[in-house]
Amino acid sequence: MSKAFRLGAFIFGGLLVLAAGIFLIGNKEFLFSSTYTVRADFQNVAGLIDGAEVRVAGLHEGTVKQIILPKRAQDKVVVVMELDSPTRAVVKQDSVASIKSEGLLGDKYVEVSFGSENAPRIQDGGTIESSPPMDISDLIQKTDEILDTAKDTMRNVDTATGNLKDISGKINSGQGTVGELINNKSMYRQANAGVAAFRDDMEALKHNFFLRGFFKKRGYEDSDTLNKYAIAHLPPERPVKEFTYHTQQIFSKPDTAKLRHEKDLNAAGEFLQSTKFALAVIAVSGGLTGETDKTRTYTEAQADAVRDYIAQHYRLDDTRIKTMGLGKATDPDDSRRIEILVYPEANAGVAQKSH
Repeated sequence: MSKAFRLGAFIFGGLLVLAAGIFLIGNKEFLFSSTYTVRADFQNVAGLIDGAEVRVAGLHEGTVKQIILPKRAQDKVVVVMELDSPTRAVVKQDSVASIKSEGLLGDKYVEVSFGSENAPRIQDGGTIESSPPMDISDLIQKTDEILDTAKDTMRNVDTATGNLKDISGKINSGQGTVGELINNKSMYRQANAGVAAFRDDMEALKHNFFLRGFFKKRGYEDSDTLNKYAIAHLPPERPVKEFTYHTQQIFSKPDTAKLRHEKDLNAAGEFLQSTKFALAVIAVSGGLTGETDKTRTYTEAQADAVRDYIAQHYRLDDTRIKTMGLGKATDPDDSRRIEILVYPEANAGVAQKSH
C-alpha cells in the first residue's frame, strides 16, 4: 500500500469525522432545521447562559440564542430563544417560560409550557410570559429562616416546660390554693363538706314550694318515691304478654315523666284488668348518650309515671305492678323504649330492691 493511498485515506477519514461532528452540533443547535424566535423577559436569569437548552414538555426543542441586558434599571433581561418549527402547534401566546436547573447545582435551561387550545399561535419574534426562577441562594435563605423559626419555637417550648415544672413544684410543696387543697387534709375535708352541703341544699330546693312543681313534672322530686315499686331484675321465665312503646309516643319529651298520650297505655291496662297475673314489670330504657345518673333517674320516673296511670285508671292489684328504670341503653334497638312485661301467676318469686 503506497504512502499516497494511506495519506488519502487518513484525510478522507478525518473529513468524515469532521462532517459528523458538524452534523451533530448543527442538529443540536437546529442549524439544519426550520426555526422561529421567541422572547421572554426575566427579572433575573439565575445563571442562564447563551446556548442553553430550551425544552418543551421536557424535550429538547430549541436553544437560547441571546441574553440581552437591559439599558435601564427598571427594565428586564430579555432572553431570545430559537425553537424548532413543529413546536408552533403547542407553544401559544399564553405559554410560560421558566428557568430551571438540572438538580440543585446542574446546568440551567428554559422550560416552555404548552399554551391553551384556543389561544392564538405565537408569531416569529413574539414575547411570552415568564415565571421567576428559584435560585439556590434564595432556597438556602428560606431554609435558614425556617430553622431560625424552629429554634425560637423550641425555646418557647423549653420556657413553657420550665414554667410547668415550677407550678408542679409549688403544688407538691403545698403552695397556693391548689397545693393547699391537695396536700392539706383539713382543707380537703372542708371542700368535701362544702360539696355535701351543696347536695343537701339542692335536695332542699327539690321540696321548696316554688320549685317543687318544676322537679315533680320531671319525676325527680324524691328518689325513694321513684323506687318504691322498683325491682332489681326480671324473673327468669318468659312473660305471657308484652306491650312495647317508644318514649316519645307516651311522654311530652324524651327526658321527662310528663305523660302526653297516656291513652295509648289503655290496651295494656285493660289486659291487666281482665287477666289474672302474678307480676307486671314496666321497664324503661333511655337513649344511648347523656349523663348516666340523670338518664337512670328519668327512666325510673317514666316507669313510675306509667305505673301510676295504670294503677289509678284500672281495677287491679297494683302491688303486683313493678318498675325498672334501666338508664342508658347499650343497643340502638333498645333505645328509649317502654316495655310492659306480664308474667302469669306461677311466676311469683321476684327479688326487689332494698331501700
